[in-house]
Amino acid sequence: MSWHPHATVAVIVEKEGKFLLVEESSSGKIVFNQPAGHIEEDETFIEAACRETLEESAWYVTPKYLVGFYIYKSGNNNTTYHRACFYAEALSHDPTLELDDGIIRAVWMTRDEIESNLEKLRSPMVLKCIDDYLAGKEYPLELIHEYSN
Repeated sequence: MSWHPHATVAVIVEKEGKFLLVEESSSGKIVFNQPAGHIEEDETFIEAACRETLEESAWYVTPKYLVGFYIYKSGNNNTTYHRACFYAEALSHDPTLELDDGIIRAVWMTRDEIESNLEKLRSPMVLKCIDDYLAGKEYPLELIHEYSN
């Protein structure tokens, strides 16, 4: 039997005390998540973070630092996700962009609003990443070393 963890990124964007989330359809439910997704072949962590945020929210961002690495095994599909979560600065929004399939809309919510929707969070990582960000967990992007031939 082979095991295939899913390498993913997630992005925290905060503006005026609110966090950028996406409302999406997942496993037949409507849930909230940070802009997040799988790292594609030949893509760096930073490239994936920027791409996923743009595709899911229509926001251009610049990652500033790593908040942390998280591992979660989903009870919905028995998949293990390895998530690199970044804090990114919002640069600009393009409302003309079409959002990824399954994404209903981008929303801005306070931490308290997010906590009041615990049952609608895609995973416990959503609030944990925000709480780690608010606690000041910050690691330089230079922590990541990516090599290719």
